[in-house]
Amino acid sequence: MDAEKQEVLERQGYRIVGEHSGVKLCHWTKASLTKGVGCYKQTFYGIESHRCLQMTPTVDACNLACQFCWRTQEWGSDSLLLADDPAMIVEDSIRAQRELLSGFKGNPNVSGERFLEAWHPTNVAISLTGEPTLYRRLGEMIDEFQRRRMSTFLVTNGTTPAALRRLHSEGRLPTQLYVTVAAPNEAIYRKLVVPKSGHEWEKLKETLALLPTLPTRTVIRHTLVEGWNLGWEDEYAELDRRA
Repeated sequence: MDAEKQEVLERQGYRIVGEHSGVKLCHWTKASLTKGVGCYKQTFYGIESHRCLQMTPTVDACNLACQFCWRTQEWGSDSLLLADDPAMIVEDSIRAQRELLSGFKGNPNVSGERFLEAWHPTNVAISLTGEPTLYRRLGEMIDEFQRRRMSTFLVTNGTTPAALRRLHSEGRLPTQLYVTVAAPNEAIYRKLVVPKSGHEWEKLKETLALLPTLPTRTVIRHTLVEGWNLGWEDEYAELDRRA
């Protein structure tokens, strides 16, 4: 990654790992440390938010240009030519998280016990920015996290069913897999999600049909934007039934 891009991302709170990965503290990680409150993963799955690592292996690679995306798309690419070593990504992501956490050590609202717990994450949210399934060694990275007894939550835009099949065949599916469905039909999809090639809508439907065959927990996530994709309940329901 070039120095200019890295400088901009670090000003936004990222820590860059290797050539194409990144870490950023989640709002709920900070809230859990300072206020003892957590996100839905803590409520429903018992994952303590201050022990959750938010990262991506594709900090500037995505095959969509969603209108609602608040992440930087200025330098984005739709492919990932490099593939850093998965073990390095995992180790350096944990190290980067600790650097970001270091400023909380002297905070009077953060107990020493909770700070030390945060030093040792138990879950990784592979999302943050970009499309993680574009990283071709994703299965190995998931394996590296799980070897460290961390649960793995993977978020995908659903346009790479082949990558999910590969994770399945390798026996490296995440603990929980999220697929974002941000449009009820192809016309809205093209206007709102802005795919960079012509086949993503069909690939998304292929992914939805694949989900029931995957031996892991799966979630459909609808990103709804007023004036764009609210409504169309029957069409959303039809898509959800595929999954």
